[in-house]
Amino acid sequence: MAAPFSDAVDCHAVGTSSELSEDSVAVSSLEWGFPGLPPVLHDFSLHLPGGSRCLLLGGNGAGKTTLLQVLAGKHMVGKDVVRIIGRSAFHDIKLTSTGELAYLGPQWRRTIASAGHDIPLQGDIGAGDMIWRVEGVDPNRRQLLVDLLGIDKNWRLNKVSDGQRRRVQICMGLLKPFQVLLLDEITVDMDVLGRLDLLNFLKEESERRHATILYATHIFDGLEPWITHVAHVANGKLVRGAKVEDVPELKRNKKLLTTAEAWLRHDRDSSQHVPEPSAQKQSTMPLMPSKHMAFYR
Repeated sequence: MAAPFSDAVDCHAVGTSSELSEDSVAVSSLEWGFPGLPPVLHDFSLHLPGGSRCLLLGGNGAGKTTLLQVLAGKHMVGKDVVRIIGRSAFHDIKLTSTGELAYLGPQWRRTIASAGHDIPLQGDIGAGDMIWRVEGVDPNRRQLLVDLLGIDKNWRLNKVSDGQRRRVQICMGLLKPFQVLLLDEITVDMDVLGRLDLLNFLKEESERRHATILYATHIFDGLEPWITHVAHVANGKLVRGAKVEDVPELKRNKKLLTTAEAWLRHDRDSSQHVPEPSAQKQSTMPLMPSKHMAFYR
């Protein structure tokens, strides 16, 4: 039987008030949804200090992907609602164009016609052509990533596996040093060794450059020593957010999978007793959602 669910952890902020001036990620009372529909994210507040590696945990439909897209500046919110290294995620285009804010999500699929960066997948495109065409990149960093991810520059992206295609995507997303990195199920197609090697690289990046990583995943193997913070999302709300050492369940059993299972089962059981929102209820956002037209978004 799953461990008892606990509400003992602060559900509004990750980090203490003394750290707020140094937050790399600061979300304050975020309310976001599509026009004419109930909000997807409700009164959402989250604060992550520099150098943190946070697991974004929640069931399917909890709001994780929407949150990451808002943090990535893909939807318009108020300038003070979402701040990334002290700047507006949506309004400050340099955040993404310089690579300081990097978002890697499930964009690459065989059924999707674009690989990003205005590159179609229907053609016979070489991995080397894509990776070496990006300008303003440290050649040593590029080679390090190519070797780390085991990429063959002669791969043809219309013929390789999803896992190989994913490695190319990750490489391109990490070519420029990031200050905040948002990951949405990015390792789902990778094999065990490739995933662990990537996690080790990201941990070194975080510790060496005081960079912040927010990682949404359902794969918990090897994450116990990697994460520094946990943010648990359910029904568009932050249920709990804390440093790992401040989560009572993790103190008791030290097993992330066991703890996550208990939380997610509680979320599922609770949602079965919640009535469906009225179709007449509409979002009360002060700003309507809008796609940003920046090249790197």
